[in-house]
Amino acid sequence: MEQLTPTVVTSNISNVSSPPGRLAPACWDSRGLVPAVMLSLCFLLGVPGNAAVIILKSKWQHLSSLSQTLMLNLAASDLLCLLTLPLWTYTLLFNWIFGLVACKLLAYLVYCSIYSSLLTVTMLSVQRYLQVVYLQRCLDQRRQKRLLGLLWLVAMILSSPTLVVRQLTTDKYGTHCQSQYSDGQRVLVLLEESLIGLVCLLVVMFAYISIQIKVNRAAFFSSTQTTRLVTIIIVAFFVLWMPYLTMNVFCVAAVYLENERLLKVCVDNSNTVGALTFLNSCLNPLLYAFFASRNIGHENPKNYNFPWYVTQKLSIKQSLSGSYTCSTRAKIILL
Repeated sequence: MEQLTPTVVTSNISNVSSPPGRLAPACWDSRGLVPAVMLSLCFLLGVPGNAAVIILKSKWQHLSSLSQTLMLNLAASDLLCLLTLPLWTYTLLFNWIFGLVACKLLAYLVYCSIYSSLLTVTMLSVQRYLQVVYLQRCLDQRRQKRLLGLLWLVAMILSSPTLVVRQLTTDKYGTHCQSQYSDGQRVLVLLEESLIGLVCLLVVMFAYISIQIKVNRAAFFSSTQTTRLVTIIIVAFFVLWMPYLTMNVFCVAAVYLENERLLKVCVDNSNTVGALTFLNSCLNPLLYAFFASRNIGHENPKNYNFPWYVTQKLSIKQSLSGSYTCSTRAKIILL
């Protein structure tokens, strides 16, 4: 995720670097200005949206506890990431003035929050898939805490290379917080990011397409409403992440082929395609909270357009248990 700052590559082919942290007056072009503008917009739009999800927590009380937990974790992860964007925007246009420790820790924090957000989105899709297709029982509070703990632990482990490769460099324009690594290190980092992103993308696509098929067959919802939301979620995920994953593949190919021109193209455009992924943090509140909530019924099964035999089954189980569980509610929903 080299979208944050310029990158220096120690390579067997001639050294190639993106524009220095402090751009010369003649270099205030798309390499620095475009990602800086994109990050600024992400901050201005994403922070209020994710903060609203947390503040309006009571609005989601009709959802399962696991859905609430994942939504809040997603909002917190995105908010944590977005709050650091002013620093990176400044760095894109000028230089780094916060020291080596801040360089490593802030970059690590951003990586952790991005991985946490990505894993949470994937977990939401899996949770919805199990809940809709298999009427899977929700986790209790203790298991939910363990799940979140495991999610953040994985995010922290995946982000750990940042603590090694982030260094301060100095040139005639000033000091910069940059990733510095050899060909081998660069390939390993890019392959890790690409593999994780691709797996998450495939899981999300499979889960939501399966949900749509299940819902349409059961006629639990208007197929148009479900299709629209599922399509938006998949397209947004694909459009915002695929350019970055594709650029990673090109960078790996450039290193293996020792193609200096291709590597320069990758490095020059890495900030722009990387900044595009931050738009995902702006859209998440709309996709997973406000917009999707319109498709949610209430706890009473009569408010769902369930077939009569499902409603009857819910009523019988309610009378036996005295309350609804996630499995007996059989929420055919997208949250």
